[in-house]
Amino acid sequence: MTVPYRVRSALKQCAIAIGVLAVVIAAVLLIWLAWLDRYVLYTRDQGAVLDFSQSSDHMSGQTVREPVVENPISIYYNEGENAIDLKQELTQIIGYYITAEELEQDIAAVSRQVKALPKDTPVMIDVKSIYGNFFYSSTVSENRNSDLDIEAMDKLIQELCSGGYYTIARLPALRDRLYGLNHVPDGLPVAAGYLWMDDYGCYWLNPASDGTVNYLAQIANELKGLGFNEVVFCDYYFPETTSIVFNGDKAQTLADTAQTLVNTCSGDRFAVSFTAQSSFEAPTGRSRIYLQDVAAAQAASTAEQLGFEDPDIRVVFLTDVHDTRFDAYSVLRPLADAQ
Repeated sequence: MTVPYRVRSALKQCAIAIGVLAVVIAAVLLIWLAWLDRYVLYTRDQGAVLDFSQSSDHMSGQTVREPVVENPISIYYNEGENAIDLKQELTQIIGYYITAEELEQDIAAVSRQVKALPKDTPVMIDVKSIYGNFFYSSTVSENRNSDLDIEAMDKLIQELCSGGYYTIARLPALRDRLYGLNHVPDGLPVAAGYLWMDDYGCYWLNPASDGTVNYLAQIANELKGLGFNEVVFCDYYFPETTSIVFNGDKAQTLADTAQTLVNTCSGDRFAVSFTAQSSFEAPTGRSRIYLQDVAAAQAASTAEQLGFEDPDIRVVFLTDVHDTRFDAYSVLRPLADAQ
């Protein structure tokens, strides 16, 4: 049977119209889904939900994803009377610190300055950013700082750890955008269920979470394996905001987690320390408290508040001020001061 030309032409035009309509509908649907994706939140209780009440202040350009199921991190816990080995006693340290900004600007110059230091000089170096990017070839995370020469950083760490210096690695503890983004249950939520974010676009981790403790312990043990003598966890506090929902004693939680990290990771040649406020309950064992932004006139009273029997060893001031009142304690100054 022969289909008339007019019928064939009409069917062809109809098919074209249907095809065009399908493409338009698909395009509109994709655009709508892309727009809607901004409001998808993963909550602890309800899973993925839509929340159109979010303000633009919390839009970070990336959707919080449900955490990927991973193998738990294995941590070795010492037990018994020798849980903390103090064979190598801590001593007072007077040295220098290297910031992330210095590493990004000219890591070759930093390396030359380090090589000019006398052996046994204490040197603290930043190894991770608040966004969760590592400055060295870490096995804990694949996230790297794109503004830094990682290969050169690995070489610098090797030179430090094998060169006879007292090496200290510093990293943010509870402030980590990428880890919070991918491990929502380990973060600090607001009442609506999504994670609280600071002015730098960073999520903060819950120190009471096992996942957070395992993550920090794994980093500390990796740094110990690289040859560092000490790790310093900075940003170790709860953000000052009423938006965060946390059921528990914040001060006690910080103290308990700090003690767990010391018990778990410290050793006869490795200390686990914290940058904290003078009201922080310092853990026992191989640990120090690092303080910054303290006036020289307040150095003695601030150190006294921590209640150490040996504050000259256990209290470390980070300062660029050359005031001898700091020198009664441990103190680190900018690497540029070594010139």
